[in-house]
This record gives sequence, C-alpha cells and structure tokens, in this order.
Amino acid sequence: MKLVRGAWKLLVAIKDGLVLIAMLLFFGLLFVALNTRPGMKPIVPGALVLDLDGSIVEQPAEQSAYAALSGRNGPREFRARDVLRAIQAAKTDGRVKALVLDLDSFGGAYPATLNEIAAAIGDVRASGKPVLAYATSYTDGGYRLAANASEIWMNPLGGTLFTGPGGSQLYYKGLIDKLGVNTHVYRVGKFKSFVEPFTRTDQSPDARAAAQALNGALFGQWQEAIVKARPKAQVAQFLAAPDKLILAKNGNVAQANLASGLVDKLGDRAAFERRVAQLAGVNTARPTDAFSTIKYDAYVQANPLPTAGSAIGVVTIAGSIMDGEGGPGTAWGTTIAKAIERGLATKNLKALVVRVDSPGGSVLASEEIRIAILEAKKKGLPIVVSMGGLA
Repeated sequence: MKLVRGAWKLLVAIKDGLVLIAMLLFFGLLFVALNTRPGMKPIVPGALVLDLDGSIVEQPAEQSAYAALSGRNGPREFRARDVLRAIQAAKTDGRVKALVLDLDSFGGAYPATLNEIAAAIGDVRASGKPVLAYATSYTDGGYRLAANASEIWMNPLGGTLFTGPGGSQLYYKGLIDKLGVNTHVYRVGKFKSFVEPFTRTDQSPDARAAAQALNGALFGQWQEAIVKARPKAQVAQFLAAPDKLILAKNGNVAQANLASGLVDKLGDRAAFERRVAQLAGVNTARPTDAFSTIKYDAYVQANPLPTAGSAIGVVTIAGSIMDGEGGPGTAWGTTIAKAIERGLATKNLKALVVRVDSPGGSVLASEEIRIAILEAKKKGLPIVVSMGGLA
C-alpha cells in the first residue's frame, strides 16, 4: 500500500507540475501577443483609407486583456493627433494617390476636434489630391468631415439626418419623492445644472437658456463650416424644409440629397471602390476592381511623431478626473501627478504642455495634479495649457 500511495503522490505531483508549466506558457504567450507589434511593412502606392469605425478622442481608453481574448471589444477609439498626423502626411506623400474617408460606422467627436480634422482634410483637397468620402447615410459628425471631400458618395438607399447638438434629459425628482428619498445639494451659480435631474422634474429656465446658447452657437458654427466647404449645397433649405425637397423627389431621400448638392454621387460600395481604383490604382491581389489600399494603422506607424530637438513633456488630462491610479482614457490624479514628477526627475525637459480634454471630476485628484504642475512651475519650467474638445 505504501508503494501505491507513493506512486499516486508522484503522479499527482507530475500532474500539478504539468498544469503549472502549461499555465506559465499560456500567460507568457498571452503577454507576448499583447505586447508585440507586427513588423513594419513598406507603404505601397495607393489610397490611404481612414476607416473611422469608432469615435475620435484625445486619449483612447485602455483595452482590457479579457476583452481582447473574448473578442468583445467595444467601438474603437482613434487618437485625434494620430488621425491629424496621418492626414497631414498624406497631403505631401507621393505614395498616397487619394484619401478615402469610410464613415459608415463613424462614432463622432467633439466639435473642436471635428473642426481641426475637417480643416486638415480640406487642405488635402486644396492641394489637388482627390479626397473621397463614403457612407450609407450621414449624420452631423460624419458630414462635417465629408463636406471637405472632393467627392461625397452615398448609398442609393441611404440619406442624411442632421439633428444638431443637444438632446433629451431624464429627470428623477418625481421618482425620488415617491421613494421618500431626501436629496441634499450644495451649489453656487445659476448655471450649475448638473444636479437638476435629482432636484427638478424639468429643466430650469436658466439651464435652458444656457443650453440653447451653447447648442445654438455650435450648430451655427457647423452650418457655417458646411457652407464654406460646399458653397453650392442647399444646406439652409434642407435644414429648414427637408420634407418639401424630399417630396419633390417622390419621397426618395438620397435623390433629394443629390439634387440639393449635399452629396455628389449615389452608388453602392462596389461602385465607390471602382471609382477609387481609377484614381489610386487596382490591387491585382484582390478581387476585380478593388483599389490599392494603404491601411491607416500601418501609415500611422510609418509616420511616427518627430523626436528631434529639445524634449517637451506632454501630459494629457483626458476623461473624468478620478482619484488614484489607472490607465489612459480616464484622468487618474495620482497617475498624472507621478508622470509629471518622473518628467521633472529627468531634468531634460525644456517645457511642459498640459493638454486638457475633461469635463472635470474629483476635487482631490484635481488638487493632486495642480500641486504637481506647481512644482514644475517652481523649477522654472515653462508651462503651456492646451484645451481640447472639452474643458
């Protein structure tokens, strides 16, 4: 029996050892897969495709390892400065024969970000390089970019839908009263409307006036930008009475958009790709009429940020300001403060740029960041604050 028990213990130990080795190999391979970048492939002549299947943000949120393994990734987030750098590089790059904007799944961006990227697209068009946009349908954000293209394509079954900024807001005061919950709010100023859903059943006159002023100004700027980019388009008429223009085309929204000059061509994706192939060349390795493509990620990788010259630190405060430490996409107070401290420790920074794209958040975390910035200021470091789309 002792021999049997000893043999059994040996087998269990071998089994446990093999399981441990397998787990170490699995997590080791997982680490390598998540941290290894593919080799840079040479950029071949063709059309640079900005397939913007997500939103454009100041700082993309960190993707969790679980999401990567499970395949349950949310909509992609594009770093604004990467998109901008790619467009600016494409303007003078002889390998880029055309710029293609695929806006079918575009998730939008803050107005200031859209304005900057739209201006860069307009510069490419002004240089004489073809810029083509395609979507099944266009909403405010996507059309803000597409308006700067030399050709706007749309699916014949699609249409434009412009709603302007703003939206609806739920108010919980009635529910809170029924539940017998007491709400205590401390605020200063007339336009502090953040807590109104918990204290009112509707929007206060002051908050309504502030919202109308802001959203009205933003929508006015949007209209001015569209008219400037496409002076022949009947934007004002389509916004004022879209039903009349659509009924004039027997209820066909796409034909109404075409007649109004909001789009230039109606066609499915295959027809659009044939058009791009005429300008950028055919990819013989792909099916008939497919155009030669320059992938966005590969192009960004091939055009990195310049590193020459004096070192300038850039600290990004993007997203809600929170206490503690964490990854990008949220402004973690301790993480940002430590980043500033590490930059100061190198003693080679010539300046510090604080890029703010945040609605605010924790007072404690904000104070932690402020103290770190003041330390940099005490050391005589020039500090520049740059405001993003939300500040």
